[in-house]
Amino acid sequence: MAEATKKPAAKKKAAPKAEASAPRLRIRVRAYENKILDASVKQIIDTALRYDVQVLGPVPLPTEIKKYTVNRSSFVYKNAREQFEMRVHKRLIDILNPNQKIIEALTNLSLPSGVNIDVKMI
Repeated sequence: MAEATKKPAAKKKAAPKAEASAPRLRIRVRAYENKILDASVKQIIDTALRYDVQVLGPVPLPTEIKKYTVNRSSFVYKNAREQFEMRVHKRLIDILNPNQKIIEALTNLSLPSGVNIDVKMI
């Protein structure tokens, strides 16, 4: 009777460990116009670099597109329609090891209207 030869189990590579969970400021910026959005992101990054903080990004997130179809007339003419869409452009910026000065500078930053900012501490 032949003995089954066992192959040694393949060693799994250890997943790279994430850095020690350093505090991180995650900024999500949203706007309808991409030029205004990019100008606002540049202003945020310039402010962060002025205070010697490491910045990751801006990372462009997928554009959210909302489409609407509307009848041109009110009653019978179903074939006459108009289509509209709204595009919401998004960017993501991470600031590593933020200090109190950078947080205060970002809160006092005046950005154009139409730009929405969400700030989270991770």
